Amino acid sequence: MHAFKHKSMGLVLAICAGMLAEGACAQGTDFTNIQRGRYLAQAGDCISCHTVKGGKPFAGGYPMQTPFGTIYSSNITPDLETGIGNWTEKDFYRAMHEGRRKDGQYLYPACPYPWFTKMTREDVDALKDYLNTLEPVRALPPDNELIWPLGWRQLVAGWNLLFFDEGEYVKNDDKSDLWNRGAYLTKGLGHCAACHTPKNMLGASISDKAMQGGDAGEGWYAPSLTGHKRDGLGSWSVRDIMDYLKTGANKDTASTGPMTEVVMNSTQHLSDEDLEAIATYLKDIPAHEAAKTDTAIADSTMAQGKGIYMDQCLGCHMADGKGQKNAFPPLANSPPIQAAQPQTLIQVVLAGDYMADPPSLPTGLAMPAFDWKLNDQQIADVLTYVRNAWGNQAPAVSADQVAETRKDLHKYGPRYKRLISHTMH
Repeated sequence: MHAFKHKSMGLVLAICAGMLAEGACAQGTDFTNIQRGRYLAQAGDCISCHTVKGGKPFAGGYPMQTPFGTIYSSNITPDLETGIGNWTEKDFYRAMHEGRRKDGQYLYPACPYPWFTKMTREDVDALKDYLNTLEPVRALPPDNELIWPLGWRQLVAGWNLLFFDEGEYVKNDDKSDLWNRGAYLTKGLGHCAACHTPKNMLGASISDKAMQGGDAGEGWYAPSLTGHKRDGLGSWSVRDIMDYLKTGANKDTASTGPMTEVVMNSTQHLSDEDLEAIATYLKDIPAHEAAKTDTAIADSTMAQGKGIYMDQCLGCHMADGKGQKNAFPPLANSPPIQAAQPQTLIQVVLAGDYMADPPSLPTGLAMPAFDWKLNDQQIADVLTYVRNAWGNQAPAVSADQVAETRKDLHKYGPRYKRLISHTMH
C-alpha cells in the first residue's frame, strides 16, 4: 500500500477533529489506516455492488441477477441494526476470508469472497476502518429471490467444499515484487476473474480457463485477458493496459457497459504504480487456445453489413474503421471487437452507451441506440461485417443472438447508462 505516514500526532488529531464533525473519523483509528481503507474500497469497487440506483452509498439493496435468481447486496454502512456497525474486525475478516456473516450464516458467492480471501489481514482491517467512517444508513435489502431450494444458505457449504479455495495470497518468489503486487490486486480485491472467466453450471469459475473471457451478467460479455493477440491482450503493451484502466480508453478501444462503471468507480483512482503492477501481471498470462473461427461468411452477408455500416456508422468510426482519436474508438484490429462472444457489441448497438469520462480524459461521448432503427438481422449483418473487416477475424453474429440480447435488454434495462454517479466520502 502506498499509504503516507503522518509527521506529527497534532496534524492527525487536527484532521480527525475536522472529520469528526461529519461523523467520518472512527474513534481510536489511525487516519492513515482510514485512507488506506478508502483506497482499498475503490480498488475493490465496493460501491458499485453495495449501492442501489438512487440510494445511499454502501447501503446495499442492489439487485444482482444470477442464473439462480436475484440476490440483493447487503448494507455495509456502520448502522448498528441493519449494517455492520456491530461487527468486530474478526467478524469482518471472517466474512471476507471465509464467506461467513457475523451470525455464522454463509454468504452467497455472488459476494466475491472467493477472491477477497486472498487479502491480507492488514488490508481487511483497513477496509473495515474506512467503512466505520461512513454515514450509518438504516436500510434492509429486499429478500433474495432464488429458485428452490437455494434459499437455504447451508447449501453454500457444499459449494464452498467444491469450489472455494480459502487462504491469503502467497507470494511467488520467482516473480518480481511488481508482478506479485499485480497478482495480489487482480486475483484478490480486484476480483477480475469473477467476470473474465467462464463459469460452470453451478456458477463457479472454471479454474483451468482463467481469464479466457466470461459472462459478466445481464447480457454482457467480459473478453479474454490472456496474451492472445486477437482475442486477448497480446497486442496491448503495459502502457495500453494502464491507459485503459485509468481512462477507459486506449489506442484500440473504449470501455462499455460494466467496465465503464469499473473505470469510473474503481480503476481510475488507483496509483500509477498499482496500475503498472496489474498490467505487468496481466501481460504475463499466456495466450489461451482460442476457438477456431469459421471464416466461411457469405459474401452477401458482408455486403449487406458493409452497406449498413456505410449508412449508420461511417460518420464516427470512419471508412477504414479507425475511428477518431480521443473521440470515437477504432473498430479495426481491436481485440474487444474480435471477442469470442458478441453480446457486449450487440448490447451497445441496441441500447447505445457512454464512454468513461474521468477527469484525465473527459470526453463524455456517447453511442446512440439503434434498437428502434435496425432489426435483428441488420444488426447481426453489420456486426459480422465489423468483426471481419479491416483485418479483424471473429465468428459471425446471428439474428438469434441479437434477439436473445434484445430480450435481456428488455428484462434488465440499460443498467449502466449514467449509473456512475456515486462519490466516495
